[in-house]
Amino acid sequence: MAAGMGSRYGGLKQIDAVGSHGEAIIDYSIHDALRAGFGRLVFVIRRDIEAAFREAIGRKFEKRVAVDYVFQELDKLPSGFIVPPGRAKPWGTTHAILMAEEAVHEPFAAINADDFYGRESFQVMADFLRAGGTDYAMIGYTLRNTLSEHGSVSRGVCECDAAGLLRAVVELTKVEKQGRGARAEGRVFSGDELVSMNFWGFTPALFPQLREQFTAFLRRSGQELKSESYIPTTVNELVASGAARVRVLRTTASWFGITYKEDKPQVVASILKLVAAGEYPPKLWT
Repeated sequence: MAAGMGSRYGGLKQIDAVGSHGEAIIDYSIHDALRAGFGRLVFVIRRDIEAAFREAIGRKFEKRVAVDYVFQELDKLPSGFIVPPGRAKPWGTTHAILMAEEAVHEPFAAINADDFYGRESFQVMADFLRAGGTDYAMIGYTLRNTLSEHGSVSRGVCECDAAGLLRAVVELTKVEKQGRGARAEGRVFSGDELVSMNFWGFTPALFPQLREQFTAFLRRSGQELKSESYIPTTVNELVASGAARVRVLRTTASWFGITYKEDKPQVVASILKLVAAGEYPPKLWT
């Protein structure tokens, strides 16, 4: 998913270079996905960034693997709904994944373009999807390891049962680091909580469920200018209603991402450390 506007970052962080040879975070995700066995890429982008995205990212892969582009546009709405005057913000990650319905016909993973998930996470998810079944899945990370030193972030805080199935995920905005923990919306967190970083595994059965959930969201909030339908919240509603089961896949892989410009130096340093450790070649693509 690469259609975000980067309003807090101040630019297209989806394609901003963080590697020593101009690689963006998404380059590392694709590298990890391909060596885990994923065989196709579907980029969810906006029309207005298509040329820049194809030049910086897409062209590197179009001769290596099957590549599709789908477009998350404001007016791609279910019948009967229109974009409210003044709305510029995309509709959120539920809408982003729904845009891929016509392009995806097999089990798939969905990720953010500007988050670094780590090699192990892709391998764990690939193994899960190859095993088949009707359950969905998410990769779980420790909240403490996902916070920014430079401002608030949004996080999906999760609960799971003894069998490793997701019970609930609640999307919280304005999550701020506080010592080893965090605070958000009047709540205090230890930092050990399990959170969703939008690394999901689904089957195509998800798409009609998304359409139903997104339509309900539009009925509730479709006239607001900044409301978003987050995929963690949508999954939570599916789990609560018994329409889906989601297995939580824990991983020891490192997570880091860019929310603010001030996050970038730490991301660059983290990638250099992984390259030095032999996790990635100095130059990903030749």
